[in-house]
Amino acid sequence: MGKKKNNNYLVQGTILTAASIIARVIGMIYRIPLTNIIGQEGNSYYSTANEIYTILLLISSFNLPLAVSKLISERLNNREYKNAYRVFRCALKLSIPVGAVFSIVTFLGAEFIAKDLVHNEMAVYGIRILSPALFLVAILGVVRGFFQGHGNMVPTAVSQVIEQVVNAVVSVAGAAIMIGIGAGIAQTQNNPSFEPAFGAAGATIGTIVSVSVALLFLGVIYVSYMKRYKRKMHRDKTRRRESSHKIYRAIIVTIVPVVLSSVLYNITTILDQSIFNSVLATQGYSSQQYNIIWGTYSGEFRVLMNVPLALASCLAPSIVPSLAAAWAAKDRRGAKRKTGEAIRYTMVITIPCAVGMMVLASPIMQMLFHDGDSLAEGIMQAGSPMLILFALSTLTTGVLQGIGKMKIPLINTAVALVIHVVVLYLSLRVGGMNIYGVILANTVFAFVICILNAVAVKRYLRYRQEVVKTFLVPILSSIVMGVAAWGVHTVLVGIVGNIVATILAILIAAIIYFILLIRLRGVSAREIASFPKGDLLVALARRFHLIG
Repeated sequence: MGKKKNNNYLVQGTILTAASIIARVIGMIYRIPLTNIIGQEGNSYYSTANEIYTILLLISSFNLPLAVSKLISERLNNREYKNAYRVFRCALKLSIPVGAVFSIVTFLGAEFIAKDLVHNEMAVYGIRILSPALFLVAILGVVRGFFQGHGNMVPTAVSQVIEQVVNAVVSVAGAAIMIGIGAGIAQTQNNPSFEPAFGAAGATIGTIVSVSVALLFLGVIYVSYMKRYKRKMHRDKTRRRESSHKIYRAIIVTIVPVVLSSVLYNITTILDQSIFNSVLATQGYSSQQYNIIWGTYSGEFRVLMNVPLALASCLAPSIVPSLAAAWAAKDRRGAKRKTGEAIRYTMVITIPCAVGMMVLASPIMQMLFHDGDSLAEGIMQAGSPMLILFALSTLTTGVLQGIGKMKIPLINTAVALVIHVVVLYLSLRVGGMNIYGVILANTVFAFVICILNAVAVKRYLRYRQEVVKTFLVPILSSIVMGVAAWGVHTVLVGIVGNIVATILAILIAAIIYFILLIRLRGVSAREIASFPKGDLLVALARRFHLIG
């Protein structure tokens, strides 16, 4: 029983990760017909609108789930059910006006944001359509944080999948309808960019509808859950009742460093595009040309990279409540163990994904986006190492937040961002590296955060990173796997075609990696069993005599 409890955060993190990966796979799949409808230029406008939306979401409400889950988890650890519920109510009261203000300001300031900040004027239509979602997600984030604080990631996970399914359907339909309207306006205004711009704006309608459906779903689950939770509050004999003022202060103190850190962490894409567009415009590129290049980077590579990156993105928030509880109980050993498990789990999955993306760059791009251009292949190959670094930096940021060191990730990210901007500008202006300068700057950015976070984790947790099983074995196994994947695809592509050859190469590569990971003792039977459905994996490994 104790072992299950200790590994609960890993199980819950995997549930959330699995749902997020499913959601992101759906998101990646619907980008294929969406790209066919709006093109690479439209991809640039759509990505810009979504990136602006994400930044504003981070400031207004996106980090509420983490803050709410952390504060609720700390109180539930002391069986203070009434105080935990007061945290939820105060967070809800705070999120509603904040979300409303950001929605209105975004709608009114959309033209300034698109034209003057990111130098992508045609993205204004998508930004305006997305603005009401800021209000809805503010409420949605608090409800998700309530469940995550109880160590239950299932409501969040299911709502994410529902949200993405609805988003996929409505986005494609909206793009198809709006691009026709845009085509008429393009002829009237004698500007062909109106067509992809309106198509991109139509695609953003999916976000509004999907968030509404997810909020409705979680509302139903919440009403059902509260019947049991009220019984727990009735049995709560805690005499200390926290005031609303104290709770508001705790929420703000918790969320402000997290928000600032997240904004700095995620604002790189906006800065990248703004600097990229500005520099390339001075180098003789037209708006359409640099938007097409950016569309390949953001609409294809970044979308694909986000699928395996979902692991760290979901494991980080799931580990925060667990680490917060361990830290509050002064269980430093437990906190170190959880940190080590989370880092290993992340590396075991992201390292082979990065190698696979590098080796099968062109086949994957052709299979998913029908893009056999050398630019798409080059971006994928050059950008693959970013996956590992971003995953590790995201996770270690979550670790520091979980032990209450909220300001440290903020400082580390600020330092990395300054270095990032310098590298980006020099690589574009002096080096003439084009989109590869963006990739280089992002790789440096994530690497600096990894180093600085590692130093902080070692200092505050007295954590010593295990290297062989966490890094060396997965890297060696991935190299062999990558060679096998390349060989399988090379042999089969002329016989069965690219799609079948790529799928078979990925499946065979995954099997080879799993076998090597076990044979090289990268994971033990006990560790495999601790994963969700781990008993089934152990049984399969024993059936094929991979473990004793």
